[in-house]
Formats: sequence, structure tokens, C-alpha cells
Amino acid sequence: MKRRYEIRDDQWDRIKDLLPPERKRQGGRIGKDNRIMLNAMLWVARSGAPWRDLPDYYPSWKTVYTRFRRWQMAGVWDNVLEHVSVSPDFENIMIDATIVRVHQHGAGAKGGKQFQAIGRSRGGITTKVHAIVDALGYPLRIELTAGNQHDCVKGYEMLQSMDLSGKTVLADRGYDMNNILNLIQEQQATAVIPSRKHRIVQRKCDWWLYKERHLVECFFNKLKHYRRLATRYDKLSCTFAAFLSLASILLWLN
Repeated sequence: MKRRYEIRDDQWDRIKDLLPPERKRQGGRIGKDNRIMLNAMLWVARSGAPWRDLPDYYPSWKTVYTRFRRWQMAGVWDNVLEHVSVSPDFENIMIDATIVRVHQHGAGAKGGKQFQAIGRSRGGITTKVHAIVDALGYPLRIELTAGNQHDCVKGYEMLQSMDLSGKTVLADRGYDMNNILNLIQEQQATAVIPSRKHRIVQRKCDWWLYKERHLVECFFNKLKHYRRLATRYDKLSCTFAAFLSLASILLWLN
């Protein structure tokens, strides 16, 4: 019986061979089935509940958490995401960022919050999720910073890592910075970014095309259907990023 939040058969068929095989334990026993473990991880991601509250019909929460962290450290989530995002629509790309409040359980990591993409902003202790999506609203790049870092700083670094040639870059006026505009022009791309109100010379903007930027907002809305992402409970930024990758994988599989 398929329970709520669990992966569909067609989705599972596309990624099952990308996951590491179940380990053999002492005595010849084989580890828990990957699909059961993935469903347990999805339950935690969608419900936002602590690992310890995992229902009894799933394996022990310690077993599920250990495998989740092992896959995260081995780069499994990134590899799966790269595999499923094989046919992006590069007609347009959109960049934006969203704020995620950090729960008190997400504070206190060793080394301090400055190393875990946590900072104090107007909304309190927050993390900022930066994303670039394609013309259909599917994620291409996701990065984390402290909540008090300006969008355009990380946005410039993310755009630098991409081939923008022939593409149209849509963003709000928070990305109206000379270095970003020069980067887009140097790569022979088109910028659809409204001018900041304090600019003496206001650039023309294709407002009809700019309306397509709502797709990146829709992407953030879909991410926050996962309550583990709507509020950050994880102390480590790498764990929170792994949940982001897991949610992005499911969006590409839908």
C-alpha cells in the first residue's frame, strides 16, 4: 500500500540504479531496502517532523538518518539530481532567492553559525536559498548563504559558473548591479532586469517577458511544501542542502 509522501513506481524506476546498493551486514543479512529508506526520508522532509518521530512502519530512525547522511557525504544526492535534470529548457533562466527562518533547534552547530549559512536579518535568524531555474521553473543551481547576505553577491557567483550565451536572464531589480549586467553582456546574453529606482538612466525592460519570472517564485513555493525546508531545523548546512537536493529531485521526476 502506497502511503502519503511516498515515491511513485515510475519515479523510483528512474533513480533506483543511481543509489548505492544495500550493504551486507554481519551474518549475511542485507541492509534495508533503498526504496523503504527513501520513503522514510521523504516523510521527514514533507512532514517536517524530527527524525525520532518516524512512524513505526519505517525502519529505525537512526538507521534512516545514518543512510541519509552517508549518501549526503558521498555526494549521492548531487549525482542523482544531475542525472534527472538532463533536458533543461535554456530559452530563459531565472534567478532569485528566498529566506528560510531557522528554528532554535537549527542553532548551535560546532564552530558557530557563520560556518553554517546562518545569519541575522530583519526576519531574525535566517538562511537564504539562492536558485537558478530554467524556462519551465526546474532547478539548475541551488546555493545557501546567511540570511543577511545580499542576493546579488551570490547571484553573481552563480551566474559566473554558467554558460549564458544566447540565453535570456530574468531577475528582479535586486540584481541590477553593473557587474551582473556586464557579465551578461560579455557572454552575449540578454538581461531582463528592471533598473533600480535610483539609477539616473533607466534601462528599457521587456515587461511581458519579465512576467515569466513568476516561475522561480513558484519553484520556491513548491520547495516550501516540504516543511523541513519551509523552516530550517538542521544544524548543518550540508544536511539542509541535502534536503533541498532531495526535493529538487522529486520536482524533476514529477
